[in-house]
Amino acid sequence: MISIIVTAFKEEKTIGKCLESILSQKTKEKYEIIVACPDEETKKIALSYKGVKHFQDPGKGKSFALNLLFKKIKGDILIFTDGDVYLDENAIAEIIQKFQDPKVGFVGGRVVSQNEKNTMLGYWSHLLADIGAHRTRLKRSNREEFFECSGYLMAMRSGIIKEIPLDVAEDSIMPYYFFKKGYKIKYAEQAKVFVKNPTEFRDWLKQRKRTAKAHTKLDIYEPDFPKMKSFKNEIVEGFFPIWSYPRTPKELFWTQALCLARLYMWLSLKYEEKVKKKSYIDGWDRVESTK
Repeated sequence: MISIIVTAFKEEKTIGKCLESILSQKTKEKYEIIVACPDEETKKIALSYKGVKHFQDPGKGKSFALNLLFKKIKGDILIFTDGDVYLDENAIAEIIQKFQDPKVGFVGGRVVSQNEKNTMLGYWSHLLADIGAHRTRLKRSNREEFFECSGYLMAMRSGIIKEIPLDVAEDSIMPYYFFKKGYKIKYAEQAKVFVKNPTEFRDWLKQRKRTAKAHTKLDIYEPDFPKMKSFKNEIVEGFFPIWSYPRTPKELFWTQALCLARLYMWLSLKYEEKVKKKSYIDGWDRVESTK
């Protein structure tokens, strides 16, 4: 059996669309849907859908909830997604197909931006998803190299991971645990998950800093962890490919602006880390313009 875990926090406006996209999947596989959330509003809507189960998240963050769920879920394959996204109708089938190879332990889906490309932040969301995430994951998957997946849609074989640290990115450490044990990590490029990205720069910066900050302690737990999200990697692997993406003078200008914004983000992160001594802490922290 397959267990699909939807983690959510105050997603009463989006959980319905998420669940409808899961319930309408084109797959013959039997699966259960478990919504893990701490708030009553999301819980109430989730339980209004036939067959959907609820897990009471104590509200201490996504990784904390996952550690509790690892001990309770019985599925052979565990698929993880979030309550503020929705899946393509073939996403589950595409992911399960990858597990036909017994050497595959972890599978990542493809993030597709819901935002329009006619605004600067919308354009950024497509560039980062297409050139940054998609291009890198596809290349590394084909080479059977390690790559970090997206927590918006990822899956693993059960029984391998018992617990994860609370102060690192779960979608980085989880696939690495499998890779370290000799399993393959695969990218299901047709398993699409549609994500609404920030529409305000303040929210964009907050989200990106939080994502980057979640990678700062990975080498404490895994000294050999091959980091993908770093300022150095952005320069080495991403600087030249991004210039093939813009199609108009406006998009070229927005690409230049993104480079400056990413530089500002990394400098701001270093300042908080080195001067203010702030570090990543697991917890639910909403980015309002993505809802």
